Amino acid sequence: MTFLGFLFFYDLPKAGIAETLKEMENLGISLKVITGDNRLVAASISREIGIKNVSVITGSELYQISDEALIKRVNDADVFAEVEPNQKERIILALRKSKNVVGYIGDGINDASALHAADVGISVDTAADVAKEAADIVLLEKDLNALIEGVKEGRRTFANTLKYIFMATSANFGNMFSMAGASLFLPFLPLLPKQILLTNLLTDFPEMTIATDTVDKEMVERPHSWDIAFIRKFMVVFGITSSVFDYLTFGTLLFLLPGLTEEFRTGWFIESVISASMIVLVVRSRKPFFRSRPGKYLLTATLLIGVFTLSFPLTPLAAPFGFKPLPLSVIVIIGAIIGLYVLTAEAVKRIFYRKVQL
Repeated sequence: MTFLGFLFFYDLPKAGIAETLKEMENLGISLKVITGDNRLVAASISREIGIKNVSVITGSELYQISDEALIKRVNDADVFAEVEPNQKERIILALRKSKNVVGYIGDGINDASALHAADVGISVDTAADVAKEAADIVLLEKDLNALIEGVKEGRRTFANTLKYIFMATSANFGNMFSMAGASLFLPFLPLLPKQILLTNLLTDFPEMTIATDTVDKEMVERPHSWDIAFIRKFMVVFGITSSVFDYLTFGTLLFLLPGLTEEFRTGWFIESVISASMIVLVVRSRKPFFRSRPGKYLLTATLLIGVFTLSFPLTPLAAPFGFKPLPLSVIVIIGAIIGLYVLTAEAVKRIFYRKVQL
């Protein structure tokens, strides 16, 4: 007797993959399926994992599409099926030329060229040796959640790096502008070299903790990129803002402490260090500083530096640095200037982000 029948093979999608892809979509990451499999199979699997209204381009169609046309069409397609190995690389390059940052996951020998072409090549520990050599990242487990956590951590790192750049460039620009302007009308140096070095040392402590700072949810939910023009505008606006209050401090100290050079330098030292430390709490977030909680290390470092700066002129170490204790009334006035500076910087920040987009 002869029996005829059909044998079917069905590879179930990984459990939880639909939820993982949904989270990727919420992070602004879109998925493209590139496979050598049949277009119908690829489209069916894509629907099962949550891709709706699947748009497919086949390898034979790719041969009919010029590189320029592919750059325009590549973002609209969800699945590239029945493709050859060299076409994978062509798709990746088209995605990059259409201003996408591309990560490519592959585990076979024929994925090597595409892994090289991608911004980030990703493979798994069980992949072919050629694929692992070509990849930038090798996952020890086949779990896309590791990539999601990597994306989030990368965006947190980028956000904290931006905070440091914003704070350092604006502070340095403001200090340079203030020192240059002060030298035009002061008959003495506003700060001695050793005092400038101490100021820089103390302001570095809060800056060093920025790497551990908390990041607003908005900075993690969508990707951001370097924008030198934006950083330059931020530097100029907030640098000039800090210089305005430096000049206000100069005028106040000259009025309250006429002819007292060491006391003048002490006053500006206190204002400069504390204001530079406090302003980190303002520029670290687009939100009002009281609505965005800073990291515990950043907050602790800022408070400790503030206390140390106020108490330093009262210690025996003050004399070698050329500092002298100030009257309480002068310290109160300096505190008022710093408070006004923080409030003004907060208002300037709100206007700045309303007019300039990163």
